[in-house]
Amino acid sequence: MLRPGRWVHHEGLGRPTALRTVSSNLPERLDRLPWSRWHWLVVLGLGITWVLDGLSVTIIGAIGPRLEHGDTLGLSVSDVASLGSIYIGGAVVGALGFGWLTDRIGRKRLFLVTLGVYIVGTVLSGLAWDFWSLAVFRLITGMGIGGEYSAINSAIDELIPARVRGRVDLTINGSYWIGAAVGALASLLLLDTAIFGVDLGWRLAFLLGALLAFVILFVRARIPESPRWLLIHGREREAADVVTGIEAQVIESTDLERLPEPRGEVLIQQRDHTPLREVLQTMFVTYRRRTLLGFSMMVSQAFFYNAIFFTYGLVLTEFFDVSSSKVGLYLVPFAIGNFLGPLLLGRLFDSVGRRPMIAGTYALSAIALLVTGVLFKSGDLTATTQTLCWMVAFFFASAAASSAYLTVSEIFPIETRGLAIAVFYALGTAVGGISGPLLFGHLIESGSADNVFIGYAIGAGLMLVAAAIAAVIAVPAERRSLEAVATPLSAVDPDEPGSGEPRP
Repeated sequence: MLRPGRWVHHEGLGRPTALRTVSSNLPERLDRLPWSRWHWLVVLGLGITWVLDGLSVTIIGAIGPRLEHGDTLGLSVSDVASLGSIYIGGAVVGALGFGWLTDRIGRKRLFLVTLGVYIVGTVLSGLAWDFWSLAVFRLITGMGIGGEYSAINSAIDELIPARVRGRVDLTINGSYWIGAAVGALASLLLLDTAIFGVDLGWRLAFLLGALLAFVILFVRARIPESPRWLLIHGREREAADVVTGIEAQVIESTDLERLPEPRGEVLIQQRDHTPLREVLQTMFVTYRRRTLLGFSMMVSQAFFYNAIFFTYGLVLTEFFDVSSSKVGLYLVPFAIGNFLGPLLLGRLFDSVGRRPMIAGTYALSAIALLVTGVLFKSGDLTATTQTLCWMVAFFFASAAASSAYLTVSEIFPIETRGLAIAVFYALGTAVGGISGPLLFGHLIESGSADNVFIGYAIGAGLMLVAAAIAAVIAVPAERRSLEAVATPLSAVDPDEPGSGEPRP
């Protein structure tokens, strides 16, 4: 709830000694900033999450067939597919646990801790000695990534100007496929037995992800806590100092003499935490239509993506006789198509609008996948043409999936944002992400193209349902501040009697 006015500064040092009602224009000060090097720092330091996830998932997809060899871990096709589900299961657990913490103790602490968990899990994965050890280590890795989704999406949306939030979020989410491409290219080198031993290359592939994550820790250390979170939790002096520092960096990097004056403020009744009961009531009672929207979007894209991508290498090797060491050649163009979707379509989510773009990308990706499934079932595709068809389908699906994460992170109040992202990620992934790879693993193992087509049809159907729901109830959040899209639970109405009390 933003209203015209001036910024009223209230004294406060570090952690609050007393929670009070404060009036601040900090959200508007952040939203009015021109794009600068500082924003690129945020994109690099926080957006690396999706690169790491893409790298991690692609490595398993590319090396999966290699792990079936007796000289490595001797896994079955179902074992390899199960590793994808275990990783996703860990992500669900991590998202819920860390998502709850990110709303209580802050964004920055969590995006440093979760990256550390990812590093530990990835290093251990490279040291696995059998299926069960690798399964446990992939579970840990998934927990780190799941926690990242909550902390990172919260921080990014609260730091990026409203007018470009859609395109930035989609592009960052799409960077998953940069990691996928890196993983695919690395697999070509690391799985080449003329260079690395059969049981060495796949281990080095995991260590590559850990090394990249370790380097990015130093970049993240320069990114501040979310001023919006600090303000609500009684640390308004610290929040003001953070924004003042950001403004100074923006002015220096853009050669501006001064920034535009902020045009509004928000009146907040500070709180030290938000009870879980209030969070759940907000999601499932106050904003139940938005909850239905987020759930449908997350479930459908999770099934669509995880079912197909976690078993990508298996389809190529089982149905097109592609060598396991050459799977990466087909993953690279697929990854490029996936990255180009959010990159090229992202700006339309801020200009054309959220509702038509969400519904459109979900519907088009469903139709393209269904056509691909029909051609695959009829035997009219080769490994190359199958990849080209997937590129078209996932050009739209990548933008659709990215918009799901954008949607669930911007349509709920700041006090619930981290946990809301976690809940939707967990529900969507548990229903669509875990079941998808397991189902496709068994369908592929049957050796029947007809059976695999059933999986494609289910994925397309789920996306069409989500498209229909979005066409009716998607929130027009384009170019609007987070506070305007979803009024903070701690906001008070200055025009009502007893305005110093929290809004019911």
